[in-house]
Amino acid sequence: MQKLFTSKGCVKKTMKENTMHRSLKNRHLQLISLGGIIGSGYFLGTGYILEKAGPSAILAYLLGGLIVFCVMLCLAELAVANPISGSFVNYAEEFISPTWACGVGWAYWLNWIAYVPSEMIAAGIIMHNFVPDINQIVWAILFGIVVTCINIFSVGSFGESEFWLAMIKVGALILFSVIAFGLCLGGFGSEYIGTKILLGHGGFTPHGYWSVFLTMVIILVNFQGSEIIGLAAGECKEPEKSIPIAVRNVSWRIIALYIIPVTLLVSILPWNHASLSESAFAAALDEYGFHHIASCFAFVVLTAAISCSNSGLYGSGRALQALAKLNMAPKWLGKLNKHGMPQNSIFVSIVCCWLIILLYSFDKSETAYTYLLAVSGFTGAMAWISICWSQYNFRRRLEKNKLTHTLKYKTPLFPYITLFGIWVQVLCLVVVAFTADLRSALYAGLPMMALPMLWYKLRHGKKTSGPLAGKIS
Repeated sequence: MQKLFTSKGCVKKTMKENTMHRSLKNRHLQLISLGGIIGSGYFLGTGYILEKAGPSAILAYLLGGLIVFCVMLCLAELAVANPISGSFVNYAEEFISPTWACGVGWAYWLNWIAYVPSEMIAAGIIMHNFVPDINQIVWAILFGIVVTCINIFSVGSFGESEFWLAMIKVGALILFSVIAFGLCLGGFGSEYIGTKILLGHGGFTPHGYWSVFLTMVIILVNFQGSEIIGLAAGECKEPEKSIPIAVRNVSWRIIALYIIPVTLLVSILPWNHASLSESAFAAALDEYGFHHIASCFAFVVLTAAISCSNSGLYGSGRALQALAKLNMAPKWLGKLNKHGMPQNSIFVSIVCCWLIILLYSFDKSETAYTYLLAVSGFTGAMAWISICWSQYNFRRRLEKNKLTHTLKYKTPLFPYITLFGIWVQVLCLVVVAFTADLRSALYAGLPMMALPMLWYKLRHGKKTSGPLAGKIS
């Protein structure tokens, strides 16, 4: 049996979903939450962040890590209380309003439709460097076919592939951290570096502290994917045990795989040597003669791109299927194949990704890649705000009906954690409006939410105002 919360705050019983197969093991869920936040955007996009913020990029990653940790704490409470496929789309429909759920659900789907092609394009660029006779667009489409097959056959194959791809990325970051730390201390035949590079070339904040906020949208893109464990809750064995463990591990994973490597990176690589044209990690290793290991990082970026494309396609398929089940998308998109997979929604998602890839073939500049990341950052942030908002209304409803004691997992320091997660992201989106490089993302991102909401409002009229629509105070 599965618990669902009614609009009156009471708990009712309903039959367990007999469609999705709970084939994801605990180790799969842990690595899905880990692999989803280590994409090619981290390896490649970090160069852009260093270029804009200098060593103070460390602060940007710390703030981004704190935001994602708050979001995950909110998601854990919701997912443990109601572990269903569709996750925050269903939560938004139940705890905010159907109109908002339609907007944020379609925006989240479009988020991955923008982000997955950027990962496939990154993979295509890497393979084109290895095999220049084959166009990078061809490689991108081939990788699209691979991740489509992984996602369609069974959720178990998806979980297993993500497990091993994530292990490669983690191993590479650990190796880089060991080498970089040794270089800082004067190992590997180099002179003692210490903080000479970190505090040189204009100091810790060469462009001022405001630059920390100017890079936050790209930072949030790098952290996107962690919320997929909520979408995977409906296909996870023992979600009450697995989800809290995955959430608790997010904090040390962010420190170990983001904060430490980035701190060591800016300690051995001058920030003005970084750019979006190559992996900053590979560039740092190249400067100190580790050419073979630097070349291997191209393979690591390739696995990161495939892994995040894989996770993104998984997330987009589940989000689209959830929209169909809520009558916010064509019903045929909600159908599952014999393996319990939303085959139709996955096919639609990958076809749309291919269209974006083809559009990219007309503009292969770094600006186009950055724009895809920025659009993804806006729509992803709206999904995270929705998660926090849903948890806020959910907890307030339980408090009103004196049912808080029924929770098996509670978001700590409520409501401060929840409100911090909401308003800091709102601030980051406001900053986007004043950033010339990223402002155009709003022109695409806002319609992604507004148009589905308008369509739903016109279609359903007054019925769109759910009983849980509440204000944040």
